[in-house]
Amino acid sequence: MNKSDLIENLSSEAGLTIKKADKLVSLVFHEMSEALAKGERVEIRASGVSKLALWRTRRQKSEDVGAVEVKPKNLPFFKCGLELKRRINSEKS
Repeated sequence: MNKSDLIENLSSEAGLTIKKADKLVSLVFHEMSEALAKGERVEIRASGVSKLALWRTRRQKSEDVGAVEVKPKNLPFFKCGLELKRRINSEKS
């Protein structure tokens, strides 16, 4: 499923116009991105938790220039919730 599929499903299920559904989905993703950018956790019950994980400074080997220092960075990390795990595993059975 991609963003446009989500918008179409929301539009048909909630009886919204495509424009309103698009605005709603964009707003949700924007707010989630903003919260992560501030270092906050995003928890959606029955789905999971998104948070930032800090990657420390490290040295990486490169064939061209030898060892290169990679700067620290934050990366988003998603941890699946128990209810989603159960649903995924029960559908495969």
